[in-house]
Formats: sequence, structure tokens, C-alpha cells
Amino acid sequence: MNRLRRSSVLFTFVFLALGMAPSFSAAQATPPDSTSLSLSSADLKKVLAEMNAASAQFKSAQAEFKWDTYQAVVQDHDIQTGVIYFARKANITRMAGYFKAVASQGESKVVVYDGSQLQFYQPAIKQMQIFRAGSNSSQYESFLTLGFGGSGSDLEKTWDVALLGHETIDGIAVAKLDLKPRTQSVQNLFSHVTIWVDPSRGISLKQVFYEPSGDQRTCTYTDIKSNQPIPENIFHIKTAPGTTVQVR
Repeated sequence: MNRLRRSSVLFTFVFLALGMAPSFSAAQATPPDSTSLSLSSADLKKVLAEMNAASAQFKSAQAEFKWDTYQAVVQDHDIQTGVIYFARKANITRMAGYFKAVASQGESKVVVYDGSQLQFYQPAIKQMQIFRAGSNSSQYESFLTLGFGGSGSDLEKTWDVALLGHETIDGIAVAKLDLKPRTQSVQNLFSHVTIWVDPSRGISLKQVFYEPSGDQRTCTYTDIKSNQPIPENIFHIKTAPGTTVQVR
């Protein structure tokens, strides 16, 4: 497999593992209202500066999550819930997601990204898949940490950023940012992404991923704890005896 193809597979699998697998339908959807004109550039610069300051102090975050995948063609929702963790050490951000088993899914699963590889563990079938990030680790981290400790400056490197306003979610003042991908490979996955971020903490409370097909992935985060100690074992998957390991 050549480098470009390998990169594409890993990039796609990151979102698959997180319950946000992209659809490549040829149908094109009309961009929603969130693509409207942004507020003044001064207001945006202030938000991004706050995110830069918060990123410099960011050490960790954990939250309960709910991910709602909407398929436009069949008008169906798939809900996944669980707990997600982020921890930064020596400029490397690690992520661990623990998905709860529900009747529609039939199994739990665990995803861990350590800055160099992504591990995807399915206990029900005793299978671990490992995907190497290689030279693309910074690109994958920019998605995995979208609104979780990422700086405003880093955000602008990957996205065209627009400030759509200020809102309140669960009593917390947030900035509503709309992000349009700068690269064609990402544009093939998402036409744009909207995040509701608390710039003072560099933490997202909500994210919506818009696909060219009209499908959407809505991610909401609650019971957020920032810069509190996270046990090291959270980022190490304990597999059951007999688990098979596939390295990609």
C-alpha cells in the first residue's frame, strides 16, 4: 500500500473508531446557515487569543459524550455514549474513548491514540487493531483534539475559521466557530465543522460535522473536568486472553 493510500485509510479509520465514519455519497447538500458571515475579525482574534492562552495551560480533560450520527437518506439516528479522556505531556496529546454497550450496538469498544498510533479494541470479538500515524500524527491530533486543548493558532493552520457568535450552553459562555477545511482530502470528508468552545478553557461543549452527502455527526460533551489528574492506566488497553492483534 503506498503512503497516500495508507494515510487515507488511517485518517478514515480515526473517524470510524470514534463513531464518525464519513460517507462518500455523490449527492451534495446545501450548506446550512452556519456558513453565514462571521463577526468582526477583532472578535475572532480575541477568541483565538483566549484559546492560545488556554492551550498553554492545558494538561488534561475528561467528559461524558453523546455522539449522534444522522443519515440523511434514511433519516435515521445512531446514538453512541461513553467517556472520553485527553492528557498532554511533553507536547504530545493522548486520547482515550470508552464506548458504552447499548442494545443497538451489542458491544462496548475502546479507542486509544498515543500520538503515534491508534488502537481500536473490540472486547466482544477479542480483536485489537493498531493503526500507525507515521508522519501524519500532527494532522490526526488536530482532529482528535478539536476543541480539547488545541490552540487558536493551530486551528487556523488547518481550517478557515469564522466566528458566528456567542451562546450559552449549560450556563457556560461559549464561542460558536465554523471551520472550513483547507485541504481537499478533508473537504472530501466534511464540508465544514461547527464547534461551540469555551475559549477560557480551550474545551468544546458541542461539535457538528457536516458531510457533503448531507449526513451530520453531532457530538455533545457534559460533566467536563479539566486539568485534573487522569490515571495512567486509562491510556493502556487491557486485552482479554486470546485477543488477536492486527497491525496496519
